[in-house]
Amino acid sequence: MVSQAPSGHRAQTTYPLFKSQKMAASVSSKERHRVVHHLSSRGDGHGWVESIARLTDDNAATTLLQQATADDNAEERVAQERQQPKLADLSPEEEFSARLDHALSTLKLEVETGGEAVVMAGMPNGWGPTGLSDSQLDTTLAKIKAKAQEIGADANVLRRTMVPYSTPGQADTESAAAEVLVRRKAGVGHPMEVRVAVIGNVDSGKSTLVGVLTRSVLDDGRGSARSKVFKHGHEEATGRTSSIGQHTLCLDSNGAILNDAMFRPNSSADYIQKASKVVTLVDLAGHERYFKTTAYGLTGHLPDYACLIVGANAGIVGMCKEHMGVALALKVPIFFVVTKIDICPDHILQHTLTQLNTILRKPGVKKKPFMVRSRDDVLTCARHMHTDSLAPIFLTSSVTGAGLDFVRVFYNLLPQRQKWFDKAAEAAEFIIDETFGVPGVGTVVAGTVKRGVINTNASLLMGPDIGDGTFKQTAIKSIHYKRLPVTQVVAGQTAALALKRVRRNQVRKGMVLVDSSLQPKAGWEFDADIAILTHSTTIQPRYQAVIHCEIVRQAARVVAMDRERLRSGDRACVRFRFLQRPEYLTAGTRFVFREGRTKGIGMVMGLAEGPM
Repeated sequence: MVSQAPSGHRAQTTYPLFKSQKMAASVSSKERHRVVHHLSSRGDGHGWVESIARLTDDNAATTLLQQATADDNAEERVAQERQQPKLADLSPEEEFSARLDHALSTLKLEVETGGEAVVMAGMPNGWGPTGLSDSQLDTTLAKIKAKAQEIGADANVLRRTMVPYSTPGQADTESAAAEVLVRRKAGVGHPMEVRVAVIGNVDSGKSTLVGVLTRSVLDDGRGSARSKVFKHGHEEATGRTSSIGQHTLCLDSNGAILNDAMFRPNSSADYIQKASKVVTLVDLAGHERYFKTTAYGLTGHLPDYACLIVGANAGIVGMCKEHMGVALALKVPIFFVVTKIDICPDHILQHTLTQLNTILRKPGVKKKPFMVRSRDDVLTCARHMHTDSLAPIFLTSSVTGAGLDFVRVFYNLLPQRQKWFDKAAEAAEFIIDETFGVPGVGTVVAGTVKRGVINTNASLLMGPDIGDGTFKQTAIKSIHYKRLPVTQVVAGQTAALALKRVRRNQVRKGMVLVDSSLQPKAGWEFDADIAILTHSTTIQPRYQAVIHCEIVRQAARVVAMDRERLRSGDRACVRFRFLQRPEYLTAGTRFVFREGRTKGIGMVMGLAEGPM
């Protein structure tokens, strides 16, 4: 039978219900609304955060989740380099001078290798001599500024204060101390880059905050700020991000933000030329339909930190928990920005903060919530973000601008999480996360330099090939860094490379460009140390899941394992086999895998060689 449609609408044909359709139709609307997407944590308790929060110290999965990598110990190495020399038989003046000279030499090395350093002069267990008087601190600051000028950097005092000081056999006193930011000037070396993944539930205000920060404007409450950062027309029409967007926040050597209301993507090269530090905001999708895209952004774009946006009026709901859980599984340090406080009643805001604190204090999460209320709090949080146990919380409004100054200062002081200078000495490796066909230029690939240095006209191997999984020779025609033409990019920077003699259909996301000295090989199978966060039954050989390992996103099957079966909380060595094509993986890389409600984490041990 044909039902009459209202005028102006196309008529729809309806058919008698089959038996199964009648049963489905008899379900009440209330019951139907209980059915949720398999990735959502609402109502089922099997989300990423719930899975991690349920872990205890007795679970084998906890040891893998908290296992440190070489990059996690970077701050410890810096602390060892700053360690004070042992001095004896010196007068107080001579000891002060010797300790200061040693500290200045370590400062020079740190700035030349990392691009910047935050000096805690006069603080216990800090930098340089301690127990300073005001005049000694003035002398120390003057020498820091002189050393900074010598190495082509600027020094700015962030905070000057008095700290407790004690010496054996004497009463406790106070000494003068200061925190100083020393950052290399623009044009002296390569600009340092910090990548921050912006995640959170749909409609929480992620793109709006990115637009407000990168355009230096406030939102009008109707989407004016987010419209400046959308990539596609349908995103602007719906108000929801569906792709991965990279937006640049440029900072000079004094810590000032260069972005203004005239900032545009096609003119970003003018700002990059003046920047000493670049913060790349990776704007990710919040809708559960695009979860695989968001997971790809958290793994393939190698973020240093994750900024979780929480709508004050909505709370910790939906994909907010999922995104937080994936970041925790990948050991990406997280800080929280609670938005829309201008329209949120006080009791709802308090409920949201209580809910967030409860999650962060769960045994499997083990993070310390820290409410940022002053500039001193910002300095404290930025200095300790490397600990991976601190969770700063900012209260903001993109309409009134409340709290945004603290966020800007925090972005300014965020250090690089990895010591890219050490990796620049290694053989070149570039991971491809985007491909383009540019008229008049040819094939262009975008991605991140994972290690080494890449110059124009450099000859690299590209693979694995779409057809046979081999690596083929290519050359770099030109290089652009944030739309700025350059002749060289180094480890830790994102770039776009134009390739010679490569057709557009020969390259895809997930491929790499590597130096021939690495003798790269792609494999169908790889060994991994995995842990099951949650699974409803047991996992045995032939089990299949989707692997998210940096730029690799592909289904794989378990072909062998060192245990008969795995349950939630178990850990084992497993051999996976890809189902579609061979991939290039490097040992020591963290990854996550998922299938329905099943969620797990792992670390690549290497491509499979011989029987397991």
